[in-house]
Amino acid sequence: MSVNQKTAAPVATSALEAVPARILVVDDQPANIQIVGAALGNLGHEIIPAEDGPTALKRVALRLPDLILLDLLMPGMDGCQVCAQLKANPAWQNIPVVFLSAADDKDLIVRALDSGGVDYITKPFNQAELISRVRTQLVLKAARDQLRQLAEDKDELLGILAHDLKNYLGGINVSAGLLHRQIARHNDDRVTQLAENIFRTSAQSLAFVKEFLANAAADHGFSFAPAAINLAEAAMTAARQYEEAAQQKNITIHTDFPEQAVVALADASALDQVLDNLVSNALKFSPPGKQVFLSVRLVNNHAECIVRDEGPGFSTDDKTRMFRRYGRLSARPTGGEPSTGLGLSIVRKLVLGMGGELLCESVVGQGTTFTVRLKRAAK
Repeated sequence: MSVNQKTAAPVATSALEAVPARILVVDDQPANIQIVGAALGNLGHEIIPAEDGPTALKRVALRLPDLILLDLLMPGMDGCQVCAQLKANPAWQNIPVVFLSAADDKDLIVRALDSGGVDYITKPFNQAELISRVRTQLVLKAARDQLRQLAEDKDELLGILAHDLKNYLGGINVSAGLLHRQIARHNDDRVTQLAENIFRTSAQSLAFVKEFLANAAADHGFSFAPAAINLAEAAMTAARQYEEAAQQKNITIHTDFPEQAVVALADASALDQVLDNLVSNALKFSPPGKQVFLSVRLVNNHAECIVRDEGPGFSTDDKTRMFRRYGRLSARPTGGEPSTGLGLSIVRKLVLGMGGELLCESVVGQGTTFTVRLKRAAK
C-alpha cells in the first residue's frame, strides 16, 4: 500500500542519537522503503530492504537484524503471518518487530500486536515519531541483550564455583571422616569434638552445593529422557542408600512393593534424585526410634511411590512455603543433618518435568506423606 510521508519539523539532535543498528524494512511498496531508509539511514543505521514476507524471512536467515519494520497489509503473506513465523523460531523470537501500516483499524492493530509486534506506527508517519520509536526499541533490545548476557555469565560463574566447591568440600569431608575415626581411638575428647565439627560443617556445605547444582539444573533445562522404569526397584535403591543413616537414628524403613512390577514412565536420573530427597527428608526430620514407610502401587493408569514418616508434620504456614527455594520450615533435622531448603523445590520441579504430580498430606505431630504420581509406562 503506497503512502506519503507527513512533513515534520526539524528533529532535535538528542532525538537522533542512537547506536547504529541493522534494520530490516519490509514493505511491498519500494517508495515506502526509500522513505523509511532515508529517515533512518542518515542516523548511521544499515537498512536492509525486503518487498515481501518470504524475502524478509530469507534476509533474517542470512543475518539477524536488530529491528524489523514490517508492513501489515501485503499481498500473499501479510505482516502478521511474517511476524508469527519470526516468533515461532527460537533464534529469531527476540528480534523486536514494529508494524507500519496505513490501516487504522483497531482490530488489525490488536491482531498485529497479538502476533508478536512490540509497537505499531500508522502511515503516513511523522519522521520524528518514527525515529523516536525506533530508537526506543533499539535501546530496549540492547538492555534485554545485556541482561541476558549478564544472566548467562552469572550462571556460568556460579556453576564453575559450585562445581569447584563441591570437589573441595568432598575432599575435606572424606578427610574429616577418616580423621575422626583415627582420633576416636585415642580418647581425646577435645580433638574428637574438633574433628566432629569439621566433619559436620563440611557435610552441610557439601549438601548445600549439591542441591544448589541440582536446583540450577532443574531451572535451566534439565534434559529429560523418559523411559520405562521399575518403580519398586528405584525405591528399593533409595532405601538401601539410607540403611546406615536409619540405623544411626534407630529408625526402621518398612517397604511394601507388589509382586507384579509397577513400571512408570520417568527419567532415571530425575527419579533417583526425587526418591533420594524424599527418603532423606523422611529420615532427617524423624525423631530417633520412629518409622519410615516406603511403598509402590498402581492406581488406574498411574504408578505411585509413597514415602510416609512419623515426623513433626507441616504447619499451615509451612504448606504455603514448602516448595519455595531456600524456604525454611518449622521442622528442623533431629540429628544435626544439613538442611538447605532446596530439596522439596527440586523434587517438585523434577516430578512436574516428568509429567507427573507431587502430592502431600500432613498433620502437625502425626507425620507427612508424599506421593509421587507418574504415568504408567505402556506394556
